[in-house]
Amino acid sequence: MKKIYKNIIACFSAAALLTGCAEELDLSNPTALSIDELLQTENGFQFLANGVLDAYQKVPANEFLLTELRSDNVRANSENGNYPDFNAFNIDPNNGDVATYYSNNYATIKHANTIIDNRFLAPEKYQYAVGEAYFMRALCHFNLVRSYQNIPYVDKVLDVTKDEALDYPQLPEEEVYEKIIEDFKTSIAYLSGESLNRYRPSAGAAICLAAKAYLSQPNPNYTEAELLLASVIDNNDDYGFDLITTPRGGNSITDHFENLIKDYGHVFGNALDSNGFTDGVPDGSWVNSPALEINKEVIFSIAYDLALSDNYVTADSDLGSQVQTDSESHSFAMTLQGPSNGVNIASLDFLQVMTPDLQPVRFYGSIDALSYNPSIPTNDTFNAKFPTAGEIGDNDWIVLRYADVLLLYVEAIMAGGETTTDSRALDAFNQVRERAGLDPEFIISKQILLDERRVEFVYENQRLFDLIRLGEADRVLQKFSDDNSLFYTNEKKYLPFPQRERDNLPNFYKQNDGY
Repeated sequence: MKKIYKNIIACFSAAALLTGCAEELDLSNPTALSIDELLQTENGFQFLANGVLDAYQKVPANEFLLTELRSDNVRANSENGNYPDFNAFNIDPNNGDVATYYSNNYATIKHANTIIDNRFLAPEKYQYAVGEAYFMRALCHFNLVRSYQNIPYVDKVLDVTKDEALDYPQLPEEEVYEKIIEDFKTSIAYLSGESLNRYRPSAGAAICLAAKAYLSQPNPNYTEAELLLASVIDNNDDYGFDLITTPRGGNSITDHFENLIKDYGHVFGNALDSNGFTDGVPDGSWVNSPALEINKEVIFSIAYDLALSDNYVTADSDLGSQVQTDSESHSFAMTLQGPSNGVNIASLDFLQVMTPDLQPVRFYGSIDALSYNPSIPTNDTFNAKFPTAGEIGDNDWIVLRYADVLLLYVEAIMAGGETTTDSRALDAFNQVRERAGLDPEFIISKQILLDERRVEFVYENQRLFDLIRLGEADRVLQKFSDDNSLFYTNEKKYLPFPQRERDNLPNFYKQNDGY
């Protein structure tokens, strides 16, 4: 019975493979070769696919400013430029980070469209590159629609000399999601049967993200999301996905908790610089360990390294094709080494739920214990998920991991209801909970699910989107805003449409409400 889901997935996109293609290109590739030269080389599509991933490395660099910093999880140092304005929901449409995030996602989409426009020229052995392009185009639009709401869905390389952008107006949110889901499904058809490489899009990742898109659209399709997620969870061994956790054996409860703490750090490619523990508390600090970053919990991640990362060149290698000149390393600014002593400082609200007693495992993998001092309300408590010793942080950026899939499955089974006792939901939920060293739940409410996601994915840019998706953003963020004298209103769930884009095409793009 388990294998029936795979047959369903394989049938999703057969028709999507029969669409037409364009011949003209407009792209400065990260290699020294021109587009025409790449299309004539045997492995040119591989280079083009690498260029898509290279372009995406710029996206996480400021994503947390626009997502996690606009949640109740974190705050910015009061001396940190205009970053406190993000946290206060007081963002100007002319803000550079708002425009940069928008343009970096569309720059990646342009690279992906170069492959898609020429997909019928791809040799058989490089068909996976076409699948990766559809995947990345969907992912970038998914980022954009969740951040800006009504956006253009750009499905070809645009000729700027012909004003082709005027053919791509802002679309209603539901239409954007339809196109995102179709692109993810098309990528599945191309990527099915390819060997898993967690640094590159895969069929399994596309299935899970299509499900997340089904759950995120204005009218969620819980049935389709549940089907897709079940196809991965019921066959997780075949896909190569699982939680990193040490099963409870004959060791003491103290030893078990120490193993769980190390396991949780390993998810993010981090290891303790000392193996010692004192009363269950790590003696050392976390350091990035590239050998740990490719692990079974990671479904898809973006590689960062000083030079090369698993067959695609990183933007940190000083290639001359940068779309933006800001640093691509996401981890530096998120820690105490970052500008003005960091921006992702834990909020007092979050420190009420993230304590060593309440979260005996996740606390030590998420919070920099050396900076934790709840007795001083103004103390800056930093995160520990992205340790870095310098401006170029080596931590990979995890786009999707298996814990997210398990909790999304619970959400799909709940289907908009307030509670569930479904055995499948309980099993998935308690896998995540027990890995955190906590007792299992026997009834799951929407609030319990939100609370679990909050502590599991803190600093991973999920909280704001979770609140919006589950219909709790106004309730939670309005209270957080009122308690902290901030400026949240219901329109501020979404970012302003970049003024730079509106100025480029006067009277074409509509500004979002509230700005």
